[in-house]
Amino acid sequence: MISRPPDFMPKSSQPAAHHAGWRFDNSYARLSESFHSRVNPTPVAAPRLVLLNHRLAHSLGLDPAALSGLGAAAYFTGNQIFLGAEPIAQAYAGHQFGNLARLGDGRAILLGEHRTPAGERFDLQLKGAGRTAYSRGGDGRAALGPMLREYLISEAMHGLGIPTTRSLAVASTGEPVQREQPLPGAVLTRVAASHIRVGTFAYFAALGDTNSLRVLADYTLLRHFPDRVQSEHPALGLLEEVIERQASLIAHWLRVGFVHGVMNTDNMALSGETIDYGPCAFIDAYDPAAVFSSIDHHGRYSFGQQPRIAAWNLARLAEALLPILHPEPDTALACANEALESFSARFQHHWLAALRGKLGLFTAEPEDAAIAEELLRWMHETRADHTHTFRNLKPNAHWENSAFTAWHRRWAERLARQPQPWPEVVRLMHAHNPAVIPRNHEVEAALAAATANDLAPLERLLAALARPYEEADQPDGLLNPPPPGTPACRTFCGT
Repeated sequence: MISRPPDFMPKSSQPAAHHAGWRFDNSYARLSESFHSRVNPTPVAAPRLVLLNHRLAHSLGLDPAALSGLGAAAYFTGNQIFLGAEPIAQAYAGHQFGNLARLGDGRAILLGEHRTPAGERFDLQLKGAGRTAYSRGGDGRAALGPMLREYLISEAMHGLGIPTTRSLAVASTGEPVQREQPLPGAVLTRVAASHIRVGTFAYFAALGDTNSLRVLADYTLLRHFPDRVQSEHPALGLLEEVIERQASLIAHWLRVGFVHGVMNTDNMALSGETIDYGPCAFIDAYDPAAVFSSIDHHGRYSFGQQPRIAAWNLARLAEALLPILHPEPDTALACANEALESFSARFQHHWLAALRGKLGLFTAEPEDAAIAEELLRWMHETRADHTHTFRNLKPNAHWENSAFTAWHRRWAERLARQPQPWPEVVRLMHAHNPAVIPRNHEVEAALAAATANDLAPLERLLAALARPYEEADQPDGLLNPPPPGTPACRTFCGT
C-alpha cells in the first residue's frame, strides 16, 4: 500500500487551499482493495492554475479565494494533497464499441469524497494526474485543450439544467504530453456525485466475484438510492432506478442536441450524471445520423442512436447484476428483462414531455408525438438548425416553405386547444429551448485561443453558457449557427 505523501511545508505555512473548507470522508477508499489501488499523483514541473470554478466552489462550501491563492496550483495538479484526501485509482471495465475490456482509472486519481455543509457527498478526482496500476502502457497524462473542453462543456450542460459531472479547476503542468504532436499538459479537477459506472459492475461480473458485486450494489444503493435499501430485492431496485435516470438523461441530451460521442459502458454513471466529455459536440443542422467522433466510423454513437445505446448499456448492467437479482436464476433473468423492457416507455415519456415543452404544449393530446415528429422530419430534410428552429417558433410567422406552412398551421391549431395565452406558451418554450449552445466552431476557436494563453474567448463563452436560456445581452456571434463553409467538426478522445 502506498501511503499518502507528506505535506512538504509545516502547517503554519500551508497554502490556504489546504484548508479551504474541505471535509473529506472517503467511503469508497474503505472498500476492499479489489475495488481500487492506492496511488499518489505524479508530481509535475511547474503547476499553474488556469481556471477555477468559483460558482461550483461556493456550492461545495469551499472558499474560492483560498482555492485560487498562492500555491493552490500544486494541489490541483497533485503535487500536494488536500487535507483529508486518500488518493486511489478505481477499478472498472468497459464495453468499448461493444467489446468488453478491463480498464480502470488509467489517468485519473480519486482524491476522495467531500461532504458539503448540507451533507451532500461528492467525488473529487484529478484527471491527468499520472500513471496508475490501470494505465496499460499509457502516460497517465492529459493535454490542456481536452481538459478545457471538459470544463467548458460540463459547465454548459449544468447551465442547460442537465445532470452532469462538473469541473472545479484546470491547472497546467508546465510539461508537454506527446500525442500526435507535443501538447501542453494539464490536470482537470472533476466533481461528481460518484464515479460508479456500468463498467464497475461489469468488472466484478467478469471476474465472477459475486461477493464484490453485492458489496458494490449495497454501496451504490446507500449512496444514491437510499429509499431502495430496504426493498425486498434491492439489486432489482437499483437496476430500476438506473434505468429511470438514464431514460431521463438521454431525453435531456436530445432536447438540446447533445452528442456524447463515446457511450461505452465505462462512461455511463449510475448516478444519472453525464460523464466524460471527450469527443462530444452539439448538432447545428438537425440530423439523427450526426457523428463528430473521429473514431466512430460506423455511427454507433450518433445523435439519434443514443437511446438505443443507452438501452444496450443498461442490458449489460442487468447481465452483471443477474447473480444478485434473485436467488433463482430463471426468476433473476425474468426480472431483469422486465426491468429492461420498461426503458423504452420511460424514455418515450421523458422525450415526449421534452418535446411538449419545446413546442409550448401544457396539455397532452394523442397527436402530440406525431406533430413533433413531423417537425423533426422537416428539419432533417431541409437541414434546419436545431436550436434556432425551436427557439424562433412563433404563432404568426411567414414561411415560403409549403411543408413547414402546413405543419405550422397544425401546430397553431393545437395551441389553440389549450387555455394558456401566448406569453405563457413562450415562457414554457424558452425554458426548454436554449438560445445559446456551445456551437462547435465557437468552442474550437475558444480552445485554440486558450491553449495559446488567451483565455478571453473562453471566459466570454463560459459567461454566455451560464445563462443559455436568455437572449438579452448575449454576444451576437454566440446566438448564430456557423457561417456557410465552416469545416465539419471532428472531435477526439484526448488520450
